[in-house]
Amino acid sequence: MAIPIKLEAFEGPLDLLLHLIEKNKIDIYDIPIVEITAQYLDYIKQMETDDMNVMSEFLVMAATLIDIKCKMLLPKEVDETGEEEDPRAELVQKLLEYKLYKYMSLELRDRQVDAAKNLYREQKLPPEVALYKPPLDYEQLIGDMTLNRLHEIFKTIIRRQEDKIDPIRSRYGNIEKEEIDMDVKLLYVEAYAREHGHFSFRKLMEKQASKMEVIVTFLIILELMKTGRITISQENLFDDIMITWMPVPA
Repeated sequence: MAIPIKLEAFEGPLDLLLHLIEKNKIDIYDIPIVEITAQYLDYIKQMETDDMNVMSEFLVMAATLIDIKCKMLLPKEVDETGEEEDPRAELVQKLLEYKLYKYMSLELRDRQVDAAKNLYREQKLPPEVALYKPPLDYEQLIGDMTLNRLHEIFKTIIRRQEDKIDPIRSRYGNIEKEEIDMDVKLLYVEAYAREHGHFSFRKLMEKQASKMEVIVTFLIILELMKTGRITISQENLFDDIMITWMPVPA
């Protein structure tokens, strides 16, 4: 990587040109190219550096100035719109951009110096403020869903569970009371939600083995919505409901 070398007060050919323009109080949009070229060439003749990379940059600019000087002596060219082209236009644009970035860097440097003088106290919030949680916006959690729409989806899932029952075999055997542990099912739903992150409400319900599990899972979904652990959304009417797990902030 090349080491940047600062020559006196100038960091490059554009910096030197800008200095000459400001020193001579010249309008940057109307540069007297002959005068500026002469002063620029006088400067690079006095340069003392063995770094050819640095010197080549100044020599390239010197060649550019001489080229512009020659074009200024020739009849002016006309562009497609019929207006005369100014050979200095491209150089003026580069100088304006360099001047803008130079002043921006100076402003940022001053701000850095001023900021170094400021000391900030470590943030310490009272426990009651740190533990504060804003109240949940239930309308935002539910989005464009309605209780009627949730009820319709719930009935559809229950109907599918009933369709899985064999109408003949279901008449035989003992009917036992089905026990569902709410805590276990809650842990199952939370683990499922954490694992999938964004998932289908319908697919979750279809994974349940019985009507009672569907009911319990449905109640758990409502509870997680109430506590803000999940949000639900539906893009279009009659589309599937999508559930998004909301991780607890650290």
